[in-house]
Amino acid sequence: MAKRSGVDKATAARSEFPEWVEPMAATLTQERFTGVEWTFERKFDGIRLIAFKQGADVRLYSRTRNAKQLPEIAAAIAALPVQDAILDGELTWDSGELAYHVFDVVWIDGRDVARLTLAERQQLLRALPLVAPLHRVVALDVAEPWERARVEGWEGVIAKRLDSPYEERRSRHWLKMKCEIVHDFVVGGFTDPQGGRVGFGALLVGYFEGDDFVFAGKVGTGFDTTLLTDLRARFDVMEVEKTPFTKATGLPRVRAHWVRPEVVVHVAFIEWTVHTKLRHSRLLGIRADRQALSVVRQGIERQGAGVVRDAWESA
Repeated sequence: MAKRSGVDKATAARSEFPEWVEPMAATLTQERFTGVEWTFERKFDGIRLIAFKQGADVRLYSRTRNAKQLPEIAAAIAALPVQDAILDGELTWDSGELAYHVFDVVWIDGRDVARLTLAERQQLLRALPLVAPLHRVVALDVAEPWERARVEGWEGVIAKRLDSPYEERRSRHWLKMKCEIVHDFVVGGFTDPQGGRVGFGALLVGYFEGDDFVFAGKVGTGFDTTLLTDLRARFDVMEVEKTPFTKATGLPRVRAHWVRPEVVVHVAFIEWTVHTKLRHSRLLGIRADRQALSVVRQGIERQGAGVVRDAWESA
């Protein structure tokens, strides 16, 4: 679960303008939540850009400290009515037009503000007169920001704690909620539960490809205790001695049990890995209305810029 408690006390502020600031990075999460201590922003599908302004001199870097030559962006930053500043944001292209979406300020007018809270830094950022191609990232004032991202075709949303300082590392005070791919899969096995978990550890799922039953990966989250125990009871009467997967790269070698491939599950996941396995999967539900043999992979259809819709053949 996401840490919802207060943040740690920040370290001392810098006294001199830094040559480099390590960009604060968000942690990927599968949670979906809101709260008064959090603010939500659109996750842009571009490249991270850190801007260093000292008088008329502007340096632009990627998150890996590669210098970027972007004269239009640099000129707009140089024109800001502050002596020096460090801005953080995302660079995008739309129909050939560059845009710098600024979401944070780390230094301004001789002052290190990284140790201020995000809410305080946002107030400083709102005071800057940003004009195109500079754009201030605004908070999403909706009940379910991740649903807004899905509808709009965005890559996802970023949840940020309003009381957090700017941390030069990956942090759980910024959480990345990416839009998910939603598909059906067929259960071919399960693993033993570990620790205090009941029922089973994870489902081993796949899809049909001609005469083959292809292993797609594990699904280990999205279950409550009732579902874990109910499914385990169901699997116990379906268990078989050998794996039903005929294409099975990456199958667990220990603590695995096999079942007849009959149960269809509805699953959300972030992406396919390079080895065609599910990344960050979670169970959405059981598809009692589908026949297992109808679940085949037909590819991925994208609607908008970042939403991936169900592209499995319907029963």
